[in-house]
Amino acid sequence: MKIEEILVQAPVVPVLIIDDVADAVPLGRALVEGGLRVLEITLRTPVALECIRRMKGEIEGAIVGAGTVINPKMREEVGAAGAEFCVSPGLIEGATPDDGVPLLPGVATATELMAGLASGFTRFKLFPANIAGGVGALQAFASPFQQAKFCPTGGVNAKNAADYLALSNVVCVGGSWVAPTDAVKAGDWGRITSLAREASALAPRAPAPTEG
Repeated sequence: MKIEEILVQAPVVPVLIIDDVADAVPLGRALVEGGLRVLEITLRTPVALECIRRMKGEIEGAIVGAGTVINPKMREEVGAAGAEFCVSPGLIEGATPDDGVPLLPGVATATELMAGLASGFTRFKLFPANIAGGVGALQAFASPFQQAKFCPTGGVNAKNAADYLALSNVVCVGGSWVAPTDAVKAGDWGRITSLAREASALAPRAPAPTEG
């Protein structure tokens, strides 16, 4: 699947930091059961690649990807582990859409966005969204960069996700609130499925009515 096809599978992409490989499959199954098929396993723990292998091989219906991919070697490694997509917090020098696992590069400024477009990308992660201008920045990007669509991540949560999803240039959001650390440690997969179900049902927030 191409990155643009992956991002439209659900309104929220869970951003997962998994410390114990034994949690990977039950966590992924809980999220998929709740309607969130696209799973981003960040490469922030020693077991991340093994988690990708297991989730890819054992969870029916899951689209398993890797996050925190910051160089071409890591892009190759996650592909070898079975990742179907990868996400970077920034632009990877020299990377193009066609030279490996489908990549969602991160941008925070118009200059970075222009560099990404020049490399052939049209789908981007706005990161960190809450610091890079959030909804206002994406609204400003919409007119001059009409070919660009975004998955904002960083400071996105259940309270503000609908505000992002209301924007015409946002296809989904990324967030960790659907898999709270305490729920994962406790093995409370029912709670995670419930949070995923709420997230998968998120719709764009209607704009406030104007007076007069």
